[in-house]
Amino acid sequence: MVWQTVLAKQQALGVMPSFSRPAVSDDNLFPEALFRTLKYCPWYPTRPFEDSYQGRAWVEPFGSRYSHEHRHSGI
Repeated sequence: MVWQTVLAKQQALGVMPSFSRPAVSDDNLFPEALFRTLKYCPWYPTRPFEDSYQGRAWVEPFGSRYSHEHRHSGI
């Protein structure tokens, strides 16, 4: 078996490498926090979306509600 670097193996499999910043430990923190907020909001859907258009239709008003109606703990 020939050993490869992770990047070489990703490229061989057709996987796009991550664009996270090197030596930054909190890169994943912000998307994870947003996903938790999405998951625990009262209007979170109970079934999967039929397609990406339906998902986008749900996310767009969420952004407005989150920015204007959601009480942020840091404020």
